[in-house]
Amino acid sequence: MKKYWFIYKSEVMSDLQYIFNLLVGFISYLILIYIFLNLWNYMYDDPTQVINGYTKNQMIWYVIITEILWMTVGGRKLCRKICDDVKGGNIAYNINKPYSYIGYALSSHLGGCTVKAIMFTILGMITGIIFIGEFPKLTILSCIMVLITALLATIINTLLIIFVGLISFFIEDANPFYWLYSKFILVLGTIFPIEYFPSIMQPILIYSPIYVVSYGPAKLFVDFSWEKCLFIIIAQIAYIIIAYLLCRLLYKKGVKRLNVNGG
Repeated sequence: MKKYWFIYKSEVMSDLQYIFNLLVGFISYLILIYIFLNLWNYMYDDPTQVINGYTKNQMIWYVIITEILWMTVGGRKLCRKICDDVKGGNIAYNINKPYSYIGYALSSHLGGCTVKAIMFTILGMITGIIFIGEFPKLTILSCIMVLITALLATIINTLLIIFVGLISFFIEDANPFYWLYSKFILVLGTIFPIEYFPSIMQPILIYSPIYVVSYGPAKLFVDFSWEKCLFIIIAQIAYIIIAYLLCRLLYKKGVKRLNVNGG
């Protein structure tokens, strides 16, 4: 565990050297929030109006939180790195090292996510207060629970991206699969909450990654309840276990494939 902690800290220190680059990325975040602010202003004639269980302020905060989660992960870079490691043969050097490649990829990426999460959370909260002027009613304990679900969401998202990247063992390039996964999360999990979709789709979305990587933390932030919090955390823990086991299975099969082919 110490070696993964060292990898995590090294990545945090490395990313701290590029704060300005991250701040530039915040411009696109502001543009997205501004677009959705105008969208919800158009849809909600009355600020007190409730649509599918959400007021206008709740919808804006929902998008702010889901965008923070989305911008924090930045999965394209991770998926491309794993694909390059597999195609370039660099992953072979990690097979005999005293750490798991999956653990290395996870701890390294989470190190980068930490810096972005802190920065985007601070700037996102300031943006929300400026645009809305009202903060959701949360206690200190409920805020802690929201942060825990956000952390678990980031871990799940990272593991799923690692899984997609490891598909490169069996096909030439897994980046198109990441594109499909990212658009699935962005379109169905970031812009609108599950309640906005047709009732026939909602059960499917609840059991999909959307529920645990974007909807869960954002829903608790705008409308916290202990019953829903418990359900979300249980679902997230289950997803972490399943995603990790799938990554290990795919990695072992990929390494065996390399050995058989003499790679």
